[in-house]
Amino acid sequence: MTWWKLLKWRVNTAKHRARWRAVHWAWREFQNAGMVTGDTPAGRAFRRFGRGSIMAFPPGAVFGEAAIEVGEDTLIGQFVTMSAGTIPGQDLGADTILAIGHRCVIGRGSHIVAHQSVVIGDDVWTGPCIYITDQNHGYEDPGTPIGQQFPVNRPVRIGNGSWLGAGAIILPGASIGQNVVIAAGSVVRGEIPDRCVVAGVPAKIVREHTEAGWGPPAVPPPTVAPPTVAPPTMAPPTAPPPTVATRP
Repeated sequence: MTWWKLLKWRVNTAKHRARWRAVHWAWREFQNAGMVTGDTPAGRAFRRFGRGSIMAFPPGAVFGEAAIEVGEDTLIGQFVTMSAGTIPGQDLGADTILAIGHRCVIGRGSHIVAHQSVVIGDDVWTGPCIYITDQNHGYEDPGTPIGQQFPVNRPVRIGNGSWLGAGAIILPGASIGQNVVIAAGSVVRGEIPDRCVVAGVPAKIVREHTEAGWGPPAVPPPTVAPPTVAPPTMAPPTAPPPTVATRP
């Protein structure tokens, strides 16, 4: 390699490194400048955005902030969608539609879609890309496209101290107790008691905490049906043989 080519290579390398540093420095500055806190205009649009809470930049789709409450010291990751109501600017009245507690962590790329009531307790942590909603499509009329039917709303509750693994889906009407582990990829519906681990589609209890500690769920004793006694078989009556008279 001649001295000219070597000099050119060094200059190009230095340019590339300078551009790399500039882009990453600018991106960090954009992230810091776009971060939402309670003191920023975006934070003040919420019904409540607690002290020490942060929504990372860039966010996902966020609207209905006037009906959303975020507690203190909560971290909301990048690309998280949070919505209250159906469309931006909808009049939702004086009620809180979406409430997130204190010291929560909402993982990157997650969606929390509230129409009636979604309440997430304190110290709830989630992995990335979880989905929580309190509304589902109606399908009562088999002759009408499902997207054109009225949706059905059912409140969702997630208890304090629970953990939702990556990709978990919380369906309308779910009520999750305290200190519950939702395994990654699970689809949760119905009521989940305190201090248990659920997994699967649909999610079922695979471990629970009792006085003896953590273990598999207790298996209820089998139900023994009472023995059935068959009715006695009644033979049809038989006619006596005819009597034949004999001549004297």
